[in-house]
Amino acid sequence: MPSNDARILAQAAVPTAAVGVLAAVVGGVVAGGKGAIGALVGAVIVILFMGIGLYVLQRTARSMPQLFQMMGLMLYAAQLLLLFVFMAMFKNTTLFNPRAFAITLVAATLTWIAAQTRAHMKAKILYVEPDKADKAEKTGHSS
Repeated sequence: MPSNDARILAQAAVPTAAVGVLAAVVGGVVAGGKGAIGALVGAVIVILFMGIGLYVLQRTARSMPQLFQMMGLMLYAAQLLLLFVFMAMFKNTTLFNPRAFAITLVAATLTWIAAQTRAHMKAKILYVEPDKADKAEKTGHSS
């Protein structure tokens, strides 16, 4: 993963992990050990889903840039749908507190999206590759 991609991943994952830890503390205080476990499971699921999604999106951008925007929209819709499916699957579980799980899932997802958006806005990503632009100017042809 190139440094820009790794930087964006870290800038999204770290705040999300912090929200997960905070949710685990609150879940532990409010609902005991099962609340803390539910919050941690929710945060880990969000970090895995969104991290894998970011990786897939970056690979798509490199290999098929013409599909980048469509793939991004489809990917986020699929991720949110899968997160709702996870909330529905674990609605009546006794392994952990489902309310702490669901609240953390939503809070961590919103945190990830906000942090990733901020990271992309702050990143200095070139829209044109300088080598190709220079060649196009010198020859009069676009690549």
